[in-house]
Amino acid sequence: MLPAMGNIVNSKRAWAMTGLVTFLYVVNYADKAVLGIIAQPLARELGLTSTQIGMVGSLFFLTFTIGGFMAGALNKLLTLRWALLALCMMWSIVMLPLVISASLAALIICRMLLGLAEGPSSALMHTAAYSWHPPAKRGLPSALLAGSASVAKIALAPVLAFITVEFGWRAAILALSGLGVLWMVCWVTGWTEGPFTSKAVKSPKSDDSAAPATIVHEEPSAPWRSILLSRTFVSCCVLIMAVYSLTTVVLTWLPSYFEVGLGYTALQAGSMFALPSVVGLALMLVSGAVTDKMIARGARSRVVRIIVPCVGVLICGSVLLFLPQIGTPALAVAAVSIGYGFAAIVFPLVNSAISELCPPQQTAGTMGAFLAIMAIGGLIAPYATGVLVDNAATAAEGYAQAFQAIGVVGAIGAVLVLIFANPERDKKLIRAAAQSANAATSDA
Repeated sequence: MLPAMGNIVNSKRAWAMTGLVTFLYVVNYADKAVLGIIAQPLARELGLTSTQIGMVGSLFFLTFTIGGFMAGALNKLLTLRWALLALCMMWSIVMLPLVISASLAALIICRMLLGLAEGPSSALMHTAAYSWHPPAKRGLPSALLAGSASVAKIALAPVLAFITVEFGWRAAILALSGLGVLWMVCWVTGWTEGPFTSKAVKSPKSDDSAAPATIVHEEPSAPWRSILLSRTFVSCCVLIMAVYSLTTVVLTWLPSYFEVGLGYTALQAGSMFALPSVVGLALMLVSGAVTDKMIARGARSRVVRIIVPCVGVLICGSVLLFLPQIGTPALAVAAVSIGYGFAAIVFPLVNSAISELCPPQQTAGTMGAFLAIMAIGGLIAPYATGVLVDNAATAAEGYAQAFQAIGVVGAIGAVLVLIFANPERDKKLIRAAAQSANAATSDA
């Protein structure tokens, strides 16, 4: 019966559902990225320092981290349809008070509420997309989800920058609220859950989502400590936190770096916000598709989902290490773009590796914990960058030092993962722990 389910995975329906989730991820990252685009006009209007802007960025990721641990509970209480709909509705509303009454306090409160609402969403969106794809074929779907950050910056950042320059930062926030409403309409009318990563596996006889569900196989649940304390999970957490630090600095500070540090105009800086994402998206899609084919041909998960992304982060660290020595603005933009692009392949590949570790019914909880821990990198990096900029001899020097430090930490994390991570080994250990726990429960 399971081979027949491959027909569902390869169907247009599976990829249409994946595209719908990807659309939500684009909206999600646009809401994150808008602070970086409106940072300078907001700072001028409210009289904010770089340290205060960085603090706002870090506080967002504080509540984002807390919210991430709610993914498993939401997945149990609500279906994916209603959980993600409710979260998107919150994103579309929580920033509106800032439009009405702008102040530092309002900015902090609105961004923290946005972080809390976005926290559970990453794990639930991965769970939704993975429900249409078996573990061996999740590299490309993961790349599409991770690439949504790039799509948001490539397609939406220039538009938001234009709106901000021409109509003000409030108009940019209102535009994002409207985009969220558009997605909600598409989601309610189009979404159905797929046959994977759920306790019930739907009959493969039909692509119709209304087809009755039949239980094909349900693995016993594993003790959470066996998943969360596995060497693969722990070491990948260290790496993903470092790479996410780079992502959060890019989201919060890159347009400011291009404008204040390198001398570009606000519109140029907002448009060039997309350049690192162009590199990242290309590398993520290529790596996701190629590694899925490699696994289908028998390659080990450790090779394609651990070694490949670690090499990318080592390249990133090597490039960013020399950023403070680069004096030409165009070369500095190229260095950040290349470094970010190679680091970005971590997200789809390592997320796929983590999803392999657990039984299907524990995917949302496992991914929620992993992505919440990942967000810890965002608690420190934006604020630390603001402090560096305020205390450096020049803004350009402060930004460059921040990128350099993240590159070094990322390279250290990559080395740790190369030493300790092995998804195949830890998957066997976790399955054994699940069977032992299940046997103990049966005996009792």
